Amino acid sequence: MINGPESRSYSGALPVSVIEVFKEWKCAKGAVAARFNGTLVDLHYKLTAGGFLEPVYIASEEGLEVLRHSASHLLAQAVKRLYPGTKLGIGPAIKDGFYYDLDVPQQISEEALLKIEQEMRRIVKENLPITRKVLTKEEAKALFAEKEEIYKLELIEELPDSEVSIYEQGEFLDLCRGPHVPSTSHIKHFKLLSLAGAYWRGDEKNKMLTRIYGTAFGTKEELEAYITRMEEAKRRDHRKLGKELDLFSIQPEGPGFPFFHPKGMVIINKLVDFWRKEHEKRGYCEIRTPLILDRDLWIRSGHWDHYRENMYFTEIDERPFAIKPMNCPGGILVYKSRIRSYRDLPLRMAELGTVHRHERSGVLHGLMRVRCFTQDDAHLYVTPDQIKEEILGIMDLVKYVYKDVFGFNYRVELSTKPEKAMGDPLMWEKAEKALEEALETAGVEFKVNPGDGAFYGPKIDFHLEDCIGRTWQCGTIQLDFQMPEKFDITYVGPDGEHHRPVMLHRTVFGSLERFLGILIEHYAGAFPFWLAPVQVKILPVRGEYNGYASEVFDKLKEKGFRVELDQREEKLGKKIRDAQMEKIPYMLVLGSKEAQEQTVAVRERQAGDLGSMTLDELVKLLEDKESPTA
Repeated sequence: MINGPESRSYSGALPVSVIEVFKEWKCAKGAVAARFNGTLVDLHYKLTAGGFLEPVYIASEEGLEVLRHSASHLLAQAVKRLYPGTKLGIGPAIKDGFYYDLDVPQQISEEALLKIEQEMRRIVKENLPITRKVLTKEEAKALFAEKEEIYKLELIEELPDSEVSIYEQGEFLDLCRGPHVPSTSHIKHFKLLSLAGAYWRGDEKNKMLTRIYGTAFGTKEELEAYITRMEEAKRRDHRKLGKELDLFSIQPEGPGFPFFHPKGMVIINKLVDFWRKEHEKRGYCEIRTPLILDRDLWIRSGHWDHYRENMYFTEIDERPFAIKPMNCPGGILVYKSRIRSYRDLPLRMAELGTVHRHERSGVLHGLMRVRCFTQDDAHLYVTPDQIKEEILGIMDLVKYVYKDVFGFNYRVELSTKPEKAMGDPLMWEKAEKALEEALETAGVEFKVNPGDGAFYGPKIDFHLEDCIGRTWQCGTIQLDFQMPEKFDITYVGPDGEHHRPVMLHRTVFGSLERFLGILIEHYAGAFPFWLAPVQVKILPVRGEYNGYASEVFDKLKEKGFRVELDQREEKLGKKIRDAQMEKIPYMLVLGSKEAQEQTVAVRERQAGDLGSMTLDELVKLLEDKESPTA
């Protein structure tokens, strides 16, 4: 949308700055930038012609981005003051904050962040105007060469325009498109969060720079709430809990390739069992395709042109092969293995397919960003008139899994044609329209995400929200007219002629590994009963009750529950504390009373003491908890 709801036409005296117009219109308070004829500009921007103008407030998504981008410049200025000789890399606003990559002449520790923050606050008090200048590329190169800003010179060389913009605040200047807040005094509520190493431009062949992360908000209350969420996120970090609960590990012999331990595999297998049952109910058949396929297949599918930098390659019998980064081409070969009729459609083929993608070492992150993962993929082959109904069916499955089973809220985005798209633009328009119509029929609110579709088709993305407000993109529905053309797949219609099916690519979990990471953090390791690696722990008070404890253990195992028996010669209090630390849902305390009466004293992870029960009563209680929707 070019003009928003607060857009007004300006046709007054010229030239005039945006901020002067806003003061006249009495809408300057809280504004950090503006939109003029659809383009974001600074408040200092001079209007030389009339047009549509609207304020961008600090409370808006765009306003926060402007604030955070300005905060990244503030950070870089403070570092350059404290560490002379520092060279500037890049400093963008990102989701929930900002960072700056800097070539600092000495190593910076986490303790130095407070010192840098204090210098940033001094610069804020200086109330330095933040001003924009436009230079020719040659002028900009001369300016940054004089300052020995080697990374900026590299960026300028690659810019296609003949002119570039820079921003100045006091002695500090940076190559930047902007816009920015009017002065440093507008950046009041910020905090530096962490340090990391980052290769220049993400390339391992380049120098490792120092990346400093921070965040900024429009109000003190928003900042404090965010810091509280971050502290909670640290407590829930899946890498920390994964180690403590013995679920998985990442070994130096396999960077980016997770190792799942027995307890982690319990959760993975329960997720897979649940996935299989739900897909069987909804008319899916399951397939499995090879991990390695001929390189020509990937050339034909378009992955070679659009994705080969993320692929791994090998050679077999002097022929080039590729390890699959996606499952769709293999699934298409299954479709093509025999003639299909319109009576076969819709054909819903699901696959738990392991894929490998080359991710740079700097972006690897526990289970959230890995090089090997299993997608809960499905490819649906449909006639054109089945598209909407099948999309609605997938959306119903997504709602059931996210909301009904795991309790996640989620939002929906429609991602449209990317710059490097494959195929006929008219087919893209048709595909985008079909997805939009399905969303409207379902009555789902959605946001359009321009240019973020897959190279072969537009998509609907599902972003789930965890219990501390973070969002994760997991599920997706991609509508594809391109692959059926490239692979010449058909079905025989009622008229006896061959017709082209439409292909729907979709995932719900997305990646099993990443979904497990999200669940670990969402539940803080305290999984619901049906997913818990160990569901019940039996705690005999003393060794003399181990015999009865073993009987209870055997009966619960017979019923199919995941149970452990703690026969250590430890005090009961320690056994209970250890079971609590392991996030066990139920603990059974067995002493003389329980042994005599053939009962169990039940403790629940959160509720505490539930009192005495017979074994039959306990089994009934546990069986009621076994359902994913219990």
